[in-house]
Amino acid sequence: MGVIDGCDGDCRPRVGVYALTSCYGCQLKLATVNKIMEIADTVSFESFYMLSSASKMPADVDVAFVEGSVSTEKDLEELFEIRKHSRILVALGACSVNGGVQSWSEGEMNHDQLHAIVYGEEKIGMKGLQATPISKHVEVDYYLPGCPPEEDEIMYFISAFLFGTFPEPKDYPVCAECRLAGNPCILIERGEPCLGPVTTAGCKARCITFNVPCIGCRGPVPHNTAWFDSLAMTFKEKGISEELVRHRFRIFGAHNPDLEPMLDKIYKGGK
Repeated sequence: MGVIDGCDGDCRPRVGVYALTSCYGCQLKLATVNKIMEIADTVSFESFYMLSSASKMPADVDVAFVEGSVSTEKDLEELFEIRKHSRILVALGACSVNGGVQSWSEGEMNHDQLHAIVYGEEKIGMKGLQATPISKHVEVDYYLPGCPPEEDEIMYFISAFLFGTFPEPKDYPVCAECRLAGNPCILIERGEPCLGPVTTAGCKARCITFNVPCIGCRGPVPHNTAWFDSLAMTFKEKGISEELVRHRFRIFGAHNPDLEPMLDKIYKGGK
């Protein structure tokens, strides 16, 4: 079935759900998906500590969902084992995909400086590292962004693997969903620093629907699809500085490789 080439006995796809340094919100979202029971019998959750204490680490699985960033040596050791024992690895959520809020200070402060600010001279029981997305250390097959990811996206990913196909990433901005929702543009009409024009869609513009500007938790739109969007150029017209856009994106995606090229396209015309 799907991701399985051959099987002996139980032919259900084996799934593992793991957490590195994170708030566990992505796991919680996956565990509470309304329709998860509709597919629960079609997969075998070999490791999912939020659901069962009988979970194994590592477990031999067909698909591993990993949330959280690599922020300790223990995280790194576990990630290597997860990769070794999984056929497909999915980065689950903003921390796993782009480093998350714990990597906000990337390029501004190193780990020792951060440790001193938070813990002073106190020691912790494991070796800490500068927070990084999991793709910095292992090969990632698919990325499921969001803080946390959306319920329908989680179901789409699992269903795609069940049917033997692959999930396609979204390559359009939040603005597309925002206009479909019938929202007035708070960037154009009110001059609010909304990152919807250059943030990957999938959230159905939830924040903007509740009158809150997008802060880019899903990361920059991939494949250069938003760089030349006239709406993105509105940033400059509204007096929204490059530094403000950079600062907001860094909250969730300080490690995103598309961030600086995107800013260059918008503010410097790619020069």
